[in-house]
Formats: sequence, C-alpha cells, structure tokens
Amino acid sequence: VIAVAIDENVDVVAPLADGITYPVLVDTEHRLPELYAVNNVPTVVWIDEDDRIVRPNANEFGSDMFTEFTGIHCEDHMEQVRAWVRDGTVPDDAGYEVADLADDEITARLHFRLAVHARRAGRADVAERHFAEAKALAPHDFTIVRASMPLTGVDPFG
Repeated sequence: VIAVAIDENVDVVAPLADGITYPVLVDTEHRLPELYAVNNVPTVVWIDEDDRIVRPNANEFGSDMFTEFTGIHCEDHMEQVRAWVRDGTVPDDAGYEVADLADDEITARLHFRLAVHARRAGRADVAERHFAEAKALAPHDFTIVRASMPLTGVDPFG
C-alpha cells in the first residue's frame, strides 16, 4: 500500500499521515490525476506486483477518518482489499475501463498547471485567471476544484 496526497503543502499533509504504517507520498505536481484520470479524492487504484492495474481508479475510503463528513464507512472496501490480498479475488466492478479525459478536462488541467506555475512565480493575477478557467472547464473535477482552494485562500475543510 502506498498513499499519494495530491497537495501543494507537505506541512498540511504530514499530520494526516501520523500513525500510518505505509509510505505517504505528496504529489505537488498533480501528475497522478493526469496519469490515471483521477478526478476525485479519495481514489484508489489497485496495482499488483507485476505493475498491472487489477482494479481501475475508484472513489473509495481506506479509513473512517471522514465518515462523519461523508457518511461512508471503509469496511466494505477494506474487505474487498483483504479478499484480493488473501486469494486474488477482485470485485465484479474491477473490469470497467476508465474513460479518457474529455477535451475540457484536459484543457482545465493545463489551466491548473499554468495557475500553479504563475502562483509559484509570484504572478497572483495570472494564477487567479487560470484557476478560475480551470474550475469553469471542469467544475466536477475535485482534483482541480479542491486543490485550487488552499492556493486561492479558501479552506477546503471550512
């Protein structure tokens, strides 16, 4: 198991990783969402020892950390993971194919990248424009909308 946080701020992620016994990586460049067409968090991808995706990305919870907020418990998903580890059983939905990103989603991610680059370069005006365009093009892409929040002064948990 490897966790990947899609975030700009390692200091914000670090407390969430306290007590976790597996590696937690931080993807400040947002490469994982682009490579695996991830548009929501949390998302899991099951990859076996041969680097083969055995279950494409799916919105699942690996803990009950946010159960109060979402109403979703992790136990069903964790039982599926245990069955896969024990005997290779994968859920019935493991055969679905993740669709390619739509043109608007691709363009939104490009605007997001430009916004992040502009922000890092101290060009808040340019960043603001590109963040807004990214969110307008992909309003349901949580990896863009949620990731933009702390970068534009909005608390994603508040």
